[in-house]
Amino acid sequence: MTHAPHRAHRHGERSNTGEVPAPSTAGGRRLDRWRSGRRPLVLALLVATFGMLLALVAPGIAGAEGERLVGTLQTSRSGPIEGVEVTVETAAGDEVDSVETDEDGRFAIDLPGAGDYTISLDAEALPDGVELGGGGDTRTVTVDNGRSQPVNFGLQDGSSGGGGSTIRAVQLLVDGLRFGLLIAVCAVGLSLIFGTTGLTNFAHGELVTIGAIIAWYINVRGGVPLIPATIIAMVAGAAVGALNELGIWRPLRRRGTGLIAALVVSIGLSLLLRYLIQIVYGGFSNPYGDFQSQRAVDYGAFTLTNRSLASIVISVVVLVLVALMLQRTKIGKAMRAVADNRDLAASSGIDVNRVILVVWMMGGALATLGGVLLGLSDQVQWDMGFRLLLLMFAGVTLGGLGTAYGALVGSVIVGVFVQMSTLVIPDDMKYVGGLLLLIVILVIRPQGILGSRARIG
Repeated sequence: MTHAPHRAHRHGERSNTGEVPAPSTAGGRRLDRWRSGRRPLVLALLVATFGMLLALVAPGIAGAEGERLVGTLQTSRSGPIEGVEVTVETAAGDEVDSVETDEDGRFAIDLPGAGDYTISLDAEALPDGVELGGGGDTRTVTVDNGRSQPVNFGLQDGSSGGGGSTIRAVQLLVDGLRFGLLIAVCAVGLSLIFGTTGLTNFAHGELVTIGAIIAWYINVRGGVPLIPATIIAMVAGAAVGALNELGIWRPLRRRGTGLIAALVVSIGLSLLLRYLIQIVYGGFSNPYGDFQSQRAVDYGAFTLTNRSLASIVISVVVLVLVALMLQRTKIGKAMRAVADNRDLAASSGIDVNRVILVVWMMGGALATLGGVLLGLSDQVQWDMGFRLLLLMFAGVTLGGLGTAYGALVGSVIVGVFVQMSTLVIPDDMKYVGGLLLLIVILVIRPQGILGSRARIG
């Protein structure tokens, strides 16, 4: 009997039994490689696109809460100034409203809409010894849609600059140390994440903001004292960091996502979280319920409020504990091993994924603590972490990429330089000084102060 030649089934064609033959092994491998190579890129583009769309839409959504002018009248020696009348007028000269500062020296005036406004205060109501600095008693500001616009009046009470440039320099040095230590607390986690995963996480600033806002809700809305509220918020921040690792970054690493695609994902995630925070929290600046009305203590060459002193002490203690953990504990040594050589650490029996998870949790908790300390001095705002992000990157890069000690050294230098730069440049431009320092150091020593050349190549 002569059999008809067997006809090969084409891909997707059913056989006589009704089954679809599986594609060839080589073709299946090519298809799997195509899918695994495209999925992370598609995810990156989707996250980035959604974040950018939200960045365009969110201001209009948040703008439903309205516009207003806010500010605080206080000096180092007098503390908050109560009972000073503040008046707002439109550009046409029509009065919008007039209020008096409260017991914390704060004022807030709701506006009829976006536009140009003139705000003035009653200089005669200021306490004895307090005078207006440059700019007089009137300010002209432009308010955007949905924006809570802060207004600053330069008040002088002789606590800085009155004793000559030396006193002012010492005051700025102390303020710079406080600010630099605050940056270091936030930046240590960012540096360890880069060291263990290679990820340049642009969404780390949002971890700072989320932690500060969680603490604010627990403290102000929940009535919990700020210290336990901060501890609870740090636990929540660690949980947010763990969710970042388990929900986003670990699956992307398993799929072989490149660092460039991961960078794009982090930028999109940053935009997404930032404007979701604006929608939920609003565009206003809000203080914590505790430790606000404090007078500065005169230490001779400089003045410092108790909360600023506490911020310095807490930052130093936390950074020392982190250093001891990295040097003395088993998990700390594992973190340093993974940061130095992840493949070698894995071959030595270290659970790399577990170490990275702990790094993310620690980074989230430290970012929360830094956010609370920043909120104590500058109040809680929806974009506070984003404004601190470039200085964190400057400190990490200046000290040496991927090294926790480098992040500490670089952040302190950046904080001091930013504050001291106001001796020669306006306060509004002081952050430019930190970025200028970063550029100079990268030209002279690209690997940073404590970084190695092998790490940069």
